[in-house]
Amino acid sequence: MRLTLPAHLLLLTIGCIGKVDATSVDFDSQSITIAFSEEPPQLNSMKATDSVSIDVLSHTMEGLARYDRRGQMVPGVAERWEIDDKSGTFWLNKNARWSDGKPVTAKDFIFAWQTALDPATASEYAFILYSLRNAEAINKGELPPSVLAVQAPDDHTLVIELERPTAYFLKLTAFASYFPIREDFYNKKGEQYAADASDLLYNGAFMMTEWIHGASLKLVKNPHYWNKDSITLNAINVDYITTDSRSQLNLFIDGKIAHTQLDGDTYKDALSQKFRIRRFTTGVIYFQEYNHRPGRITANRNIRKAIQHVFDPHEMVNRVLATPGNLPGESLFPVWLNGVNSKFRQEYPAPRAKIDVNLAREHLDKAKAELGLEEIPPLVLLVGESPTATKNAEYMQGLLMSKLGLDIRIDKQTFKQRLAKMSSGDFDMVGAGWGPDYDDVMTFGDLYASWNLNNRGRYINPEYDRLVRVAMNSSNPQVRMDAMGEIQQILFDDATLLPTSEQGVIYLIHPKLKGVTRRVIGADPDYTYARVVK
Repeated sequence: MRLTLPAHLLLLTIGCIGKVDATSVDFDSQSITIAFSEEPPQLNSMKATDSVSIDVLSHTMEGLARYDRRGQMVPGVAERWEIDDKSGTFWLNKNARWSDGKPVTAKDFIFAWQTALDPATASEYAFILYSLRNAEAINKGELPPSVLAVQAPDDHTLVIELERPTAYFLKLTAFASYFPIREDFYNKKGEQYAADASDLLYNGAFMMTEWIHGASLKLVKNPHYWNKDSITLNAINVDYITTDSRSQLNLFIDGKIAHTQLDGDTYKDALSQKFRIRRFTTGVIYFQEYNHRPGRITANRNIRKAIQHVFDPHEMVNRVLATPGNLPGESLFPVWLNGVNSKFRQEYPAPRAKIDVNLAREHLDKAKAELGLEEIPPLVLLVGESPTATKNAEYMQGLLMSKLGLDIRIDKQTFKQRLAKMSSGDFDMVGAGWGPDYDDVMTFGDLYASWNLNNRGRYINPEYDRLVRVAMNSSNPQVRMDAMGEIQQILFDDATLLPTSEQGVIYLIHPKLKGVTRRVIGADPDYTYARVVK
């Protein structure tokens, strides 16, 4: 299956275009200044799991294949390839270089993959390499990394044996976990690897020359990039890191940043400034994730079913988020995913819970009886620092108290600390989101597999795991999608998660900044092919 969804950009022209000073963009130097909502917590491509880190890595690193401006797979480090159900051969571009000028070789890929799979590395994304023969057994400590079935007959040829037919394997090679790492540099840096700008080697369009933690970072054009002639920008300055959307809007109005996202409140301000507002569907699903670990209240299915029957995703989107473009959350599988002949959700409609307070309270009473409790103790809802996250959490807090009498304690944390608490299981519920890592239904379908360490709530269901294996082991689209349809039903029946919304964003961009790519897959926004015009 191949998804050909383009980046849908809808311009909403509101009167004249508001004036923005040009300090955030510079034509002569071809440089721009932007803001991040969070600092990247992890720039080791073997360990990165969050969207901020992966967006930075996608600008500075490159895999065997990459996404072009239209979201199509095109040559990256590999200039051509041949792939069938059993194996793949990739021929590397001899002009591909690291940022120190040395060639990128096939051995750099082998080293990165072997190291990521080594249990000692503790890579949460190691499972995404399981399509490689022996990869899963290596990651479980049953085999040494050296037996990974990947060979380098010479520096520029990579031969891969597959564990199973993988219809989407080429798409995987564009993801961060498949990026190369040079062994000598990695060993030299040791535990310091990827800790600062100088502790990384880069093989992508840009390289990081400055990283002031908590404050700023700077990307500059990589002079050794094999395709450098297609890159116009010389510098991307990230001078501001703030979760506050109003601060970002003010920075945009003052001409200090060239791009900013809007929320329900800042949208109104942007309208009053008569800016040209753009809309984009990101492909990201947001949900409330539960802690399924033994001993947690939320491990009880009836508690989760009670919440399921009082939550209305339409109210969340229309009254709480209150920004154009968002869709009600109804499934782990977003509406844009392709199925066999049409969209997945058209072929496999998402089951919907009846909003019924009486039914919800029946589930709550069953939960109390099963848990041996007269009252449910306070539950911790872990959330990020952004105004939107706070608003969503406060809505959920009020809803569950008014409908079910549940006491919800909001635990607001920085991005990095929230990820740490999710991994350690220090929560009952957490406001979470998931965007596609690659262009296939499996990027959502295996999220709650028992072996997936991004399954932060540690949900375990043998039938779910079996169905994921069915979809993984087949190249038949019907077989794969039927399995995913059953998974969708299991997630609903078990109330494994609570889908809240599908993300649509509205944003502002400097009128002199052209060529910024918005896409469902890969870095978003992608400044790789951007340019400043006069």
